[in-house]
Amino acid sequence: MSSIPQNVELSPAEIVSSTKEKAGFFNQPKAVWAVFFACIIAFMGIGLVDPILPAIAKNLQASQSEVTLLFTSYNAVMAVAMLITGWITSRFGMKATLLMGIVVIALFSALGGLSNGIWTLVGLRGGWGLGNALFVATSLTAIVSLSKGSIAKSIILYEAAIGLGISVGPLIGGWLGAISWRGPFLGVAALMAVAYLSLTVLMPKSNGGKQEKVNISILEPFRAMKHRSLVVFGLTACLYNFGFFHGTQTAKVDGYHQVHVDYVDCVCPSSFSHGDLDI
Repeated sequence: MSSIPQNVELSPAEIVSSTKEKAGFFNQPKAVWAVFFACIIAFMGIGLVDPILPAIAKNLQASQSEVTLLFTSYNAVMAVAMLITGWITSRFGMKATLLMGIVVIALFSALGGLSNGIWTLVGLRGGWGLGNALFVATSLTAIVSLSKGSIAKSIILYEAAIGLGISVGPLIGGWLGAISWRGPFLGVAALMAVAYLSLTVLMPKSNGGKQEKVNISILEPFRAMKHRSLVVFGLTACLYNFGFFHGTQTAKVDGYHQVHVDYVDCVCPSSFSHGDLDI
């Protein structure tokens, strides 16, 4: 017997919610998998240059401090740009912002692969960080809104893309870097071109721009800082990232072979950074 009376009608919101809950985890629209693939490539950029730092230092005659600026410029620009990504999305829409981020990543990574100076490369990595901010900050919203599953399942899918991207990044960087230090940069540009085509074809347009383009002030992220819990969480995340990158980059400029570095990065970066593994 049905537990719902025959004369009770479900609202459209309840019907959508019930459908999303019943949807299988892997039973997702092609647009979700296109965003998922692009997320992996975007997060690969975080650790892609890890194993090729010695090669970059050698070929561009850069010091250890100059080489580590490849991470500083990338993360610093991304952190600042994240503050205005919501405002940009409210003006141009979710799909346009995603595609904009992909184009910026592909452009600056390709130019990085063609550069011949360390300071030029540092600047281009900053541009790469800008593209990553535009894409990453919007991709979670895209996956949640396009997914057939619940919000919790959508977030799990997004987190899976983060984990795959961060873990595979050093591996791909090591393999391509063994051929040339330019390989990882050009490889990301090529993969992002594929992601751009996939999203252009598979991701639906916004519904007339009425739902996506909501007026959001550029000051909203700063106003949110009045919430103490959010500030504490942000500072904690900042300290965590500082420790994470300090630990993983300590030994990267000491001349280890690229393919050796990438495997250790994927398995236990902290042990390698402190010299516990004899490679």
